[in-house]
Amino acid sequence: MFAKLFPHPLFSALLAVIWLLLAASYSAGQVLLALLVGWGLPFFSSALWPRRPPLAKPLAMLGFIATVLYDIVIANVVVALLILGPSRRLKPAFVVYPLALEDRLAITVLANTISLTPGTVSADVSLTRHALLIHALNVEDEEELVRSIRERYEKPLQEIFG
Repeated sequence: MFAKLFPHPLFSALLAVIWLLLAASYSAGQVLLALLVGWGLPFFSSALWPRRPPLAKPLAMLGFIATVLYDIVIANVVVALLILGPSRRLKPAFVVYPLALEDRLAITVLANTISLTPGTVSADVSLTRHALLIHALNVEDEEELVRSIRERYEKPLQEIFG
């Protein structure tokens, strides 16, 4: 019963708090309106929300996030050195990355993770969802790029999403 009336309770609370902060007023009317907006938006739009992801190991997500943040910092330094150095060192390339993931959300997270890391961008997903097209700023070895993405991102995502 509670889950039907409050399909996304944390989001409802967040919306109510944001409403009050934006209104910059904590009168009874604003608090009532904030609660109404916080409850109403998730309640009436719950049919449009995607299914909740089946996380097999949600705590593994922390390790994945740490790896991605580390890679973002390192990639920023590497890209800065590549850009500031002689341009003849750059070897941009499109690489087809074969996907082992099947879950749509997991594929989306992988594609976004690749795009977040400086120097690489997910350009396309095949219609069958069996491959990603990735553009990389500097590719010395395509197989090494594929192996690195598989080990650092895809395998942890397989563990997280089951």
